[in-house]
Amino acid sequence: MSRGGDREDEVRRMLDGPHPQVPADLARRAAERGGRLLRRRLLARRLALLVAFAAVVAFTVWAVRVQPWQLPPAETTPLVGW
Repeated sequence: MSRGGDREDEVRRMLDGPHPQVPADLARRAAERGGRLLRRRLLARRLALLVAFAAVVAFTVWAVRVQPWQLPPAETTPLVGW
């Protein structure tokens, strides 16, 4: 028999055997944990959006004040009348 057949027979034996008892409050605990995970993800997403918004505002304020698109003033004055 092939190796896959042995594994299949072993799985069948495991499934035909006695099944472990499931705690009565398993569904409630799973729902609570899922709710906590969802709230935590929502909080993390909102925090990330807040940080991104703050970064955009800070960059905009910096760009308006510094105006990096303009050339810096010349350090020497041109000679006139020579």
